[in-house]
Amino acid sequence: MRPFRALVIYLAAVFIGGALLAPWLYRLAQVFAHALPRLAAAPFHRFVDRSFLILALAGLWPLLRAFGATSPREIGLVLPYAQSRKLFGGLLLGFGSLAVVAALAIGCRARVVPQDLSAHQVVGTILGAIAAAASVATLEEILFRGGLFGGLRRVLYWPFALGFSSGIYAIVHFLQRAEISGPVAWNSGLVLLPHILGGFADFYALVPGFFNLTLAGILLGLAYQRTGNLYFSIGLHAGWIFWLKTYGAFTAAAPRSATWFWGGGKMIDGWLAFFVLVAVLAVFKFLPIGDKRTPFTIPS
Repeated sequence: MRPFRALVIYLAAVFIGGALLAPWLYRLAQVFAHALPRLAAAPFHRFVDRSFLILALAGLWPLLRAFGATSPREIGLVLPYAQSRKLFGGLLLGFGSLAVVAALAIGCRARVVPQDLSAHQVVGTILGAIAAAASVATLEEILFRGGLFGGLRRVLYWPFALGFSSGIYAIVHFLQRAEISGPVAWNSGLVLLPHILGGFADFYALVPGFFNLTLAGILLGLAYQRTGNLYFSIGLHAGWIFWLKTYGAFTAAAPRSATWFWGGGKMIDGWLAFFVLVAVLAVFKFLPIGDKRTPFTIPS
């Protein structure tokens, strides 16, 4: 029971501790507003989000120690030597799978490309998407696959650990943005917390979005399970994030299009993305990314 108690404490510390930390970070940003004007002008919910992330990363190693981990290698963090094939293989699969969604939606005229995009907008969006893909994919893979899944599979049969960690990964992505009315006080984060968690009550957002994100988590976890480190998972995740950051900026919904099937600007909020991810999952076991003789086994 100790590992599960540690997980409950970890999640409580991230959400409740993050809600309490956010006002202090907000006030600190105001103190240095002259040097960091953009940071000081950010809405309060961004400080809440960053507080969650800070505490999630800070508490990751203690959580892993509670699961029995003793070195970074045990959570998939190995030297990058000879890992480029895994990294770029994952990147190609991630980019190509969601490219199918984009091509079908645009080809069937469910999404249209605006004609007024400037070269500056295109380049800026692409560069921003590349930066987000690299940073977010790396952080989330360390946290969810290396940390949560890697820790849980030390105490659970790995398919159960995979499903459980993938569900948590999906749930976290339904945190809503909420703004505080009035000045920021010491308890403003706690006041916002129920609203932030309110995304779980939106059925139309959960279905099929929750299924898509859970499938994505399963694919990322399987990549880690088969390859023994996080490089393929990071590449796969980065390829997806690139599309998520550019698709909504470069396309718009066509009039009377069935967004429940094609998805909206988020891309993964429609059933088409679900079917594509299912197809990727169906062929995933046969991809040459691990030892064919012992698939789904972590090398020691």
